[in-house]
Amino acid sequence: MKRFHIYMIRTYIGPFFMTFFIAVFLLLMQFLWKYIDEFVGKGIEIPVMAQLLSYASVNFIPMALPLAILLSSIMTFGNISEHYELVALKSSGISLLRIMSPLIIFISFISICALFFSNYILPIANLKFYSLLYDIRSIRPEINIKPGIFYNGIDDYSIRVQRKDKKTNILYNIMIYDQTQRQGNISLIVADSGKILMTKDKRYLLLTLYNGEKYEEVRNQEQTNWRATHPHQKDKFVEENITIELNGFGFNRTDESLFTDNYRMLNIWQLQHVEDSLQKLYNQRDSLYKVTVADVAFIKKLQIDSLSGKRATRDTFIHPDTIYRAFSKSEKIQLIQNALTIARSQASYISFSTDELEARKNYLVKYKVEYHLKFTLAFACLILFFIGAPLGAIIRKGGLGMPVVVSILLFILYYIISLIGEKFAKELILPAWAGIWLSSAVLFPVGLFLTYKAASDSAIFNIDLYLEPFRKFINKILKKKKVEM
Repeated sequence: MKRFHIYMIRTYIGPFFMTFFIAVFLLLMQFLWKYIDEFVGKGIEIPVMAQLLSYASVNFIPMALPLAILLSSIMTFGNISEHYELVALKSSGISLLRIMSPLIIFISFISICALFFSNYILPIANLKFYSLLYDIRSIRPEINIKPGIFYNGIDDYSIRVQRKDKKTNILYNIMIYDQTQRQGNISLIVADSGKILMTKDKRYLLLTLYNGEKYEEVRNQEQTNWRATHPHQKDKFVEENITIELNGFGFNRTDESLFTDNYRMLNIWQLQHVEDSLQKLYNQRDSLYKVTVADVAFIKKLQIDSLSGKRATRDTFIHPDTIYRAFSKSEKIQLIQNALTIARSQASYISFSTDELEARKNYLVKYKVEYHLKFTLAFACLILFFIGAPLGAIIRKGGLGMPVVVSILLFILYYIISLIGEKFAKELILPAWAGIWLSSAVLFPVGLFLTYKAASDSAIFNIDLYLEPFRKFINKILKKKKVEM
């Protein structure tokens, strides 16, 4: 390998890893900003949160990798162009494609790794990430009883305290409504002071109350006058210990096998297998629906004579009006009502079957979309490199200024086209393959055009180059006017 090949790879690797980790970090901060309300106040342990962020970082690689390749390509070739290193290489007889060749091999290797990553690692990371996120979002916020406000975060209990000592954690003037009997507020506990503690496993809440009273209505369903007399019992206590079982406050892991059938958790072969199975079920249901509609909702024009086995002709066919006139008025009304009932029933069946087929088709297309997404990441890495490398050679600016602005604009364009294509595919406006490969189809010619222009040293960002035809056109018009005058 020649020295400048090693030099190009060493020059490229630094900006690549720097931009890649910066992109992952920014996406991770955006994820935290999105879900911060669901994480705060739940007492999530640091190892669990670190595990969630690590899985989330892996899930952001398909978005961060193309951006890093685009930005680092513009930075690398912008730097060598700004310092006239690219001019020196070209003047020595080395073409731009030959200069790019070591990086083309490197990006091709990254693209292959991206394909294996999408197929083998990303489904597992999705399974771990979404199952853990589901468990964290299912946790109830920690108990936070504020003075003067009824706290209803515990099932079947409503608690209010008048004052809270922050140093000793002692609560004063406690009022607790016990609704465990599901008959309303029939049990009330009032205490001068007390403490509330939660067990380490967050399964039980321990209440210790001092100097209080307990009021409870006595409802006897056999007596008819209990509503008027309001019988109740009253108990006084010096110290009372209450244990309340908590549900949803602890962190419990859900069985990950419940999420394995989701399309995000499958590799290429699993997606293909599920897609074939769903397509067969859809075709069977579609065929059954068409046959049922044809047999029930419509009348055949030609009928078979049950006696002779021959097709009915115009001479043998009896018009329905002739049969209808033979009935009495009351029978005609009954026939019309029966016909309307059957028609409504069949219309309802057709509507239900149509909605069911539409739902099956929407469910099937998600697997088709995910199947094609496994390949688009690898191809996007190559396309964005062939856009970024010649673009950096053309704009001749390195560093984090102009390259960052240009790369972000191009990546936003790529991302918007990808989202539009995926949206069209999931809404059945475009086939799954066409919607997912739309961004690649749009940007691939752009990459070829920029590579050609950079190889031919074309100044495509020179404004005078585009204004020159308009100047010539205006000069011709002015000359004609002078001649006419």
